[in-house]
Amino acid sequence: MQALWMLLASLLFATMGVCIKFASVHFNSFEIVCYRGMVGVVFLIGLTRLRGVSLRTQVPMMHVWRSVVGVISLTAWFYAIATLPLATAMTLNYMSSVWIATFLLGGALLMQGRNAPIKQQGPLFLAVLAGFGGVAMMLRPTLAQDQVLGALVGLLSGIFAAFAYLQVTALSRLGEPESRTVFYFSIGAVLAGALGMVFTGVSAWHWPSALWLLPIGLLAVLGQLCMTRAYASGATLVVANLQYSGIVFAGLYSLTVFGDRLPLIGWLGMGLIIVSGITATVLRTRAVPNAPAEEH
Repeated sequence: MQALWMLLASLLFATMGVCIKFASVHFNSFEIVCYRGMVGVVFLIGLTRLRGVSLRTQVPMMHVWRSVVGVISLTAWFYAIATLPLATAMTLNYMSSVWIATFLLGGALLMQGRNAPIKQQGPLFLAVLAGFGGVAMMLRPTLAQDQVLGALVGLLSGIFAAFAYLQVTALSRLGEPESRTVFYFSIGAVLAGALGMVFTGVSAWHWPSALWLLPIGLLAVLGQLCMTRAYASGATLVVANLQYSGIVFAGLYSLTVFGDRLPLIGWLGMGLIIVSGITATVLRTRAVPNAPAEEH
């Protein structure tokens, strides 16, 4: 059953990407981040009261840092979705596992220098190389000149998603409920989005287009709840790998809804990123078996 919860979560996140792409025609990334956060705040206030979870925290600065890196990742991801094919933007964001593996290797080299057990980290090193090889295959043949910035921002979203995941892991070890963590992240999204709107302006509301904003927030929260339910049911390794089905769903949406056409090498690169991400997830799960869910 936990596999079905993760598949549902991945479908909800991919569907959220579709809504973001439609909304981005009328609203900029900061606006979408702000409105997504507003919906999340309202939903989570009701949810935490229903579950009897207190929103008071003993580690406010950790939540601040988690919100900062999370909002940067979210804003960059939304911008990438607006400027790139949906499947490409989703894949770049899902590279967080590869980036975490990169951080682990870099940390081992910095801390231990020549004594670092590089040979023991061989599978992780190969997973990282495969991931970046997949990026090169996916982006080089598929990008138009005006999409280069979107690709770089998409890579940035994956990097900061990795930082956010590491912070969520630290909060989880301190016993912070995930609903509280997501609540403060949603508060951060509202504040950061509103600040960005001061500089980028506020778009005029046209009700047919504005209706895309509500499902973005709802799909994000529902997807996170389904993901949490999946991890709570056990079989963490299987569940963690099934999150990459989100790329498959996004690819189907790209083909059927937006008519995107990627060359074969682009799809092969996407597949290589999925394989490298799964490999990195397997190796990471062995090291940290009770790690929390990644967020979107």
